[in-house]
Amino acid sequence: MPGLDDSILAPLVALLSRGGLVMGVLLALSLAGATIFVAKLQQFARLRIWSRAWIDETVDRARRGDGAGALAHARSQRGPIARVLAIALEERMRPELSAEALREEVQRAGDAEIAALESNLRGLEVIGTLAPLLGLLGTVLGMIRAFMRLEEAGARVDPGLLFGGIWEALLTTAV
Repeated sequence: MPGLDDSILAPLVALLSRGGLVMGVLLALSLAGATIFVAKLQQFARLRIWSRAWIDETVDRARRGDGAGALAHARSQRGPIARVLAIALEERMRPELSAEALREEVQRAGDAEIAALESNLRGLEVIGTLAPLLGLLGTVLGMIRAFMRLEEAGARVDPGLLFGGIWEALLTTAV
């Protein structure tokens, strides 16, 4: 990898390889989670989800009685907040619509926008659930290997066998 010194990479790769197959799965899950995280950040940036300055202008126009101008301003923006605000302004212009019906329509539109923003978050939820369980599985498998080595050693038990196996087992939990 460019920019990474072999003196840093070699011990890290050696440490990760000691964790076995479970460590590889955890590393893959970490990369998948980081990819989803970056993709969501890019999605939010593209939608300008944090940009709020235009909202004040839209609300000011609506309060001054310029509903058409406020609606045009909201429609000129992109993103989920702008779409929900445009629906609220459109529906507000319908005199036959009650306040409760308006609230329900805006809630429905908001729920739809949130559902769209939540795409791919299920993957992060699965990773967040699986990773600790895989870490514990790696620990249990490592402890089993450590005790198998002790059994194989018989009367010539060396504490190093046990200690080495335990720290290897705990690697997956730490990761």
